[in-house]
Amino acid sequence: MQESNFKKGVGFAFVAYIIWGTLPLYWSLIKGIDALETLMVRIVLSLVFMLILLPLVKQWGSFKNDLHSLIASPKKLLIIIVSGYVVTLNWGTFIFAIEAGYVLQTSLGYYINPLVSILLAMIFFKERFNRLEWVAILFAFIGVLYMTLKLGEFPFVSLILAFSFGIYGLLKKLVPLNAMSSITIETIVTAPMAIIYFIYMMMYHSLSIGLNMSSFWLLFSGVITAVPLLAFSAGAVRIPLSLMGFIQYIGPTLIFILGVFVFKEPFNMDQFITFCFIWFGIFVYIVSQVIKIIRRPKPLKYQE
Repeated sequence: MQESNFKKGVGFAFVAYIIWGTLPLYWSLIKGIDALETLMVRIVLSLVFMLILLPLVKQWGSFKNDLHSLIASPKKLLIIIVSGYVVTLNWGTFIFAIEAGYVLQTSLGYYINPLVSILLAMIFFKERFNRLEWVAILFAFIGVLYMTLKLGEFPFVSLILAFSFGIYGLLKKLVPLNAMSSITIETIVTAPMAIIYFIYMMMYHSLSIGLNMSSFWLLFSGVITAVPLLAFSAGAVRIPLSLMGFIQYIGPTLIFILGVFVFKEPFNMDQFITFCFIWFGIFVYIVSQVIKIIRRPKPLKYQE
């Protein structure tokens, strides 16, 4: 039974990161619609999808309990509101990046995200890291610095994606909720922003959505947003966090492949060197995690 549960967890994790890794293909189908407008539609449709899904999977009671507990704790509610807007910044940056042709920077951002996360843990949770983890962070920093100085291109997309998702994870640790409640509440608190945006655009400007194929594909943005998050959550509770940490590199690797071979973004020697610094940092980070797993004390087996 445990082996079956483990296999399911690995399967869910692969589904989550394969979807995230191929998302540039989906967003590339949506053309001629403003990135900000796309983001607002995504927020509203994600909320609609979750409100339909909750009763179908019998999670409505759990959602109401989580919502009541947040309302009773203003500090936790504020953290969830902030986390909702932080992940919205991440979503918006991703959509903008695909539309503006920064697919490789997107890949770079999600490669360095785990290294940003351990840096944030050190700053806010006073966690201590070994030398290998420091070396990994150093090489990521050198890669970003090299890209900025040699290419004259500051990787703002990469850093916004890495830090926004890192901060999002940090906030989620402060207020742990089950995935379905979390996604629903985050879209509830950001939906007013989307509604105000649509009212403003209809009153003073015009919306770019309409009866066209891009708008049709946009209708699936709620599902595309929620499904990988739910798969990720289902995987995370079934397999060790260390294994999830290795599987997560499927996402940026797929995005990198798409950027070079599908979207045909320029990839010269200087960009290759930048990625080599990042890849080496990731390799060192993975080695550090493997060493931690090997050195972890094994539970004593009971003998009769």
